[in-house]
Amino acid sequence: MASNPDFVQYVADQCADAGEIITKKMFGDYGIYCDNKIFGLICDNRFYIKPTEAGRKLLRTEQLRPPYEGAKNYFYIEELDDHEYIAALVRSTCKELPEPKPKKRKKT
Repeated sequence: MASNPDFVQYVADQCADAGEIITKKMFGDYGIYCDNKIFGLICDNRFYIKPTEAGRKLLRTEQLRPPYEGAKNYFYIEELDDHEYIAALVRSTCKELPEPKPKKRKKT
C-alpha cells in the first residue's frame, strides 16, 4: 500500500524546522531528505528514520522495524504531533549521516 500524499506532506511539515525538507517518490513510497541528505522513509503511511546514536539518545521510545520487507531496521516514529521533537530528531540524525556522494556527470 502506498502512502497518502497528505500524510507525506504532514511528515515533511513536522520536520521543517530541521532544514530544507524534500520528499521524493521511490518505488511507490517516499524518501525524505533534509539539506540533501536522505534521513528516512515514509512507507505505508508510517515514518521511519535511519538509526544513529544521536537519534537514539533523543528517542522517547525506541522501535526498530524494517520499513518494507527485506529492508534493514529503521527507527519507527509513531509520535508525530510534536514538531519540535521531530525536528530535533531529524537534525541530530543528519549530523551523524555522511555527506551525499556527488553525482557523476553523464557523458554526451
